[in-house]
Amino acid sequence: MRCLAALLLLLALALALPSCSRALTGAAAAVANPTCSLKDNCNLGDNLLAVAAGSAVDGKDANNDKLESQIASIFEDKVNYSLKLETTTTVLEVHEMLMPGNLSELHSSSSSSSVGNFTLRQRQLSDKLEDEAAAAAAEEEAEERVYLYNIGQRFLAISQPFDAARNPDASPRCRAQMQRYLNALNNFDLWALKMHDASGKLNSGILNGNINQPGDFDQCLSIQQPGEDDNNMLRGQYCLAYAQPVLPHKSKRLQSFFKLIQSHGPFRSEFNDPGHRVPRYSLVNWGICVPSGCTHRDVEYSVAEYLRNQTLATGISFNVRVEPQMCQVRDAQPWDRNTTWAVRFFVLILSIAVLSTIYDRCTKTQPQNAWCTAFSLDKNLRWLFSTRSSPGDIEAVHGIRFLNAMMLIFSHKSMAMFFNPYNNRTAMSESLGQPWTVIGRAASLYTDPFLLFSGMLTSYSLFGRLMKQQPIRLKNEYISRLMRIVPPLAALILFCTYVLPLWGSGPQWNLVVGHHADICKQHWWRNLLFIHNYFGFSEMCLTHTHHLGIDTELFAVAPIFILALWRWPRRGLLALLLLCTVGTAARYYTTIVNQLSNYIYFGTNIQRLFRTADYMYSFPPHRSTVYIMGILLGYVLRKFQGAQLSSLQLRLGWLAATVCVLASLLGPAPMGDINYVYNSTHAAIYAAFAPIAWCLFFSWIVFVSHNGYTNKFTRMFAWRGFQVSTKLSYAIYLTQFPVFFYNVGRRRHIHHYYNFVSIILDTNEFISIFLASVALTVLFDAPFQNLKKLLIRSTPAAVKSTTPAIETSSTPSSMPNGTATTQTKLLHPHAD
Repeated sequence: MRCLAALLLLLALALALPSCSRALTGAAAAVANPTCSLKDNCNLGDNLLAVAAGSAVDGKDANNDKLESQIASIFEDKVNYSLKLETTTTVLEVHEMLMPGNLSELHSSSSSSSVGNFTLRQRQLSDKLEDEAAAAAAEEEAEERVYLYNIGQRFLAISQPFDAARNPDASPRCRAQMQRYLNALNNFDLWALKMHDASGKLNSGILNGNINQPGDFDQCLSIQQPGEDDNNMLRGQYCLAYAQPVLPHKSKRLQSFFKLIQSHGPFRSEFNDPGHRVPRYSLVNWGICVPSGCTHRDVEYSVAEYLRNQTLATGISFNVRVEPQMCQVRDAQPWDRNTTWAVRFFVLILSIAVLSTIYDRCTKTQPQNAWCTAFSLDKNLRWLFSTRSSPGDIEAVHGIRFLNAMMLIFSHKSMAMFFNPYNNRTAMSESLGQPWTVIGRAASLYTDPFLLFSGMLTSYSLFGRLMKQQPIRLKNEYISRLMRIVPPLAALILFCTYVLPLWGSGPQWNLVVGHHADICKQHWWRNLLFIHNYFGFSEMCLTHTHHLGIDTELFAVAPIFILALWRWPRRGLLALLLLCTVGTAARYYTTIVNQLSNYIYFGTNIQRLFRTADYMYSFPPHRSTVYIMGILLGYVLRKFQGAQLSSLQLRLGWLAATVCVLASLLGPAPMGDINYVYNSTHAAIYAAFAPIAWCLFFSWIVFVSHNGYTNKFTRMFAWRGFQVSTKLSYAIYLTQFPVFFYNVGRRRHIHHYYNFVSIILDTNEFISIFLASVALTVLFDAPFQNLKKLLIRSTPAAVKSTTPAIETSSTPSSMPNGTATTQTKLLHPHAD
């Protein structure tokens, strides 16, 4: 207002200038040198009065233009000052007059005040823009939520989420977490979308067997959404559900569809079959991701309801089951006491091996303590990869063992690969439903030569001592065998029970690794007592070790057979042949009565496989035939060493051996055809005679090669490099299944089947088996064999007999450990 009053006053004065020239002349001089500064907030009238008074004194005149210019300058200065004064007052009001001062002080800080005024206006403008932007963003977000909600409703209408809280018995925690998940899913929250996306969904290729949908295991377990406290943390829980379709009636067209969906059923499984050893191939595996607050029962109910709604009014139904151990949450748990001690044990063994190796290297040029070098890695590795054969070694055995060990690996791998999900299982089954797949179906056949050679080596050793009139100490024989097989077996059980479950995870990890570990925690003692083969496959710790129980039990009674054959050759031979006949007849009869199958034909029933394993495959009397054949073979090698055979005899022998191997290997080939229907007579003939024919073939090879009748075929089996495979064969037998199931348990996603060779010849698995076998051999097998020699060497050897047929002598015998032992001379016609 003061600016406006000054403006009006100046305009009035300007109109009066022509009549007051003298006064204005003095005023011009006064304006040029004013007596009142604008900084002091004086009035313009005061300056004009001063000008009028001064004009009478000096009497100078100035022209009108100059006067007008001076007045305009005063006016401009006054207006600018007034604007600055108002702005400064506003700033002082905002800061609540924290630093009061007069106008002259404000004017003296005008430079800093102008910068502050600019910053304040910029801040006010910025705040206003931010408010407008926030309002626009809120409006845009609201529109986006509506847009995403509409998309989400359409998306969820196509792929509905599983609501585990629909179970009437669901816990309040499950209901709360499911409600939170569904609300977040409606809002298109990322974590909820991940949970829904991680669940398996039907895909293309259903008629090609692509029915197993594991989902995304890692994405599900990576979900961790905080709650109000740690107890309300929402974690992703992965559950593997099993569903078995049930057809309403015998519709041929519908059955043909389901035959394609279930890939022609190479394994026909029932809903309650155990699945930790043989795959439940007929079931649909479905990975579901749900909040961790829900139980396996809640998931089972929701999946069953979902499938029931999908198949409503079709007559098709589904049996659904979710096992407790098949629901997994990523929640690190501390090791229990047993696991801690197991890890400490392996660390201790490794430390002893390292210290023993250091001692071995530091004392190479000095006398060494054999006890301190028993665990030396250098010493045991030299022994393992040495190809030197001992005197009297039956060299062809090593190549035959290697061949059967490789065939056994292929067969076991063929079984393990059916656990894996493939998107073309139907095409895979059609390619494998051929007669040539007999090489992978005759797994039981490849274990018989190991029983054969076990009996052969036992009798060959004992008959050799009897013929050389050396003492037979059965206690040492039993101790020697136990120290040979128990340490590696115990180490494997300990590792697979407490250590291996910590090494990985996957959709089927708890089925093929965790379930085995749980069984071993309960029944490990049966394996160490070698009686586990009597308790059934379904509850057996490390089912592939059943062969050890059979072999050990037959070894325990083998001295009786050997001594009977030695004391009464003819009657002993007849008794053993009679036992072989009884065993063969028992296998035939058992197969017919119980509808068993020792051959894995196409469409094998899982229950039939388990019955076969329980009633025949793991029952020593039924497996004793080939073991007795081994005892007889060892006797023949000793009795007829250096036998002379004519050319005709050799030809007839090779012809018979060839017929045996072809009959045992190719005879059951039609049973592998995709259209084969089970026939108990076929199965009984195979179970009764195939093991005998297969072992006769290798028995002939051993007999002729040991007597010097060699050819390219026998020399191939006698290659010195197979010495290494023989030393590793026991460890390979123990470690192959843990390696196979480790990879099955870790398999996350669906793969494509290309051909049988690419699946079987998995280089990574073969390398893993080899390295695991070497580690098991040099850390447990070889060291305890060294300790066994030291312990047996230190036992007193003086033995005196009161039996008249035996006379004692003190002739030393050169043993592997270099010590002398007292021998007993048996007076018998068979002695050399």
